[in-house]
Amino acid sequence: MKISEKLYRACELCPRRCKADRLSGQRGFCGETGQLYVARAALHFWEEPPLSGTKGSGAIFFSGCPLRCVFCQNDNISHGNLGHPITVRRLAKIMLELKDQGALNINLVTPFHFAPQVHEALMLAKEAGLKLPIVANTSGYELPELVDAMAPDIDIWLTDFKYASPELAQKLSGARNYPAVALEALKHMYAATEAKGVRKLEDSGRMLRGIIVRHLVLPTHIDDSMRVLDTVFQVCGNKVDYSIMNQYTPNERCRKRGGALSHALGSEEYEKVLDHADDLGIDRMWWQQGGTVSESFIPAFDATGVDGPELKIK
Repeated sequence: MKISEKLYRACELCPRRCKADRLSGQRGFCGETGQLYVARAALHFWEEPPLSGTKGSGAIFFSGCPLRCVFCQNDNISHGNLGHPITVRRLAKIMLELKDQGALNINLVTPFHFAPQVHEALMLAKEAGLKLPIVANTSGYELPELVDAMAPDIDIWLTDFKYASPELAQKLSGARNYPAVALEALKHMYAATEAKGVRKLEDSGRMLRGIIVRHLVLPTHIDDSMRVLDTVFQVCGNKVDYSIMNQYTPNERCRKRGGALSHALGSEEYEKVLDHADDLGIDRMWWQQGGTVSESFIPAFDATGVDGPELKIK
């Protein structure tokens, strides 16, 4: 796959393959046209320690998303089209501004439905002196061929693996094929990282290259969480980092609907999943301790850091 804006003409940048003519202003399944939209660009301190450290990760939150997760914490940008239109040169300049603020990396949050502009902006920023690790912060619902095409740009894959069950994936994210797609995408992320030399950290603990597989444990669905860990460990073993999260926070939609997703995860449920990870032999795992269930962990999507000058091309 060659990354260019021509891909927007009949868009197949995500597994939905909706074929929307985004160049002509038609919105794809992701909710976006060919116009680049960003909702926030700022230092972010709530990623895993190798990414955030004490200085923060340079997070750029893109608008739109190919999934339809009923429990989404970023609903107003993933489904609500909140964000500001910017140019490729402005995106490149944002990356350099985050570098100047002391960011440990450039953290692209749900970026690949804008792959053509993201790719171009990264090339421009690197030509202008950007040398920070580039993080692809993704839902895991990615086409393998797009993973391969973007792999030269990416140093760290921060990828979700949400479900093992197609039925649960359909019910909660409207994507029955999520487990199969996420597994194939992970295999390609793993192969691309292996080709570059596998995991690499500085003495300070900052990650320079590698894969972190995230899984959010959902109330009453711990059996599926265990199957997710089984699946990932079978493919990657201990050559990746695992991040098992307990921070599920019911959004307004889930609170109104009631049922299992209207309340937070129980501590006993979470401990069972962590115990299963230990039983598998996972030796590099991030987990969370109390106090993570809070909307205060959701950043304000108020266009912080979005507007400003473009990168000047010499």
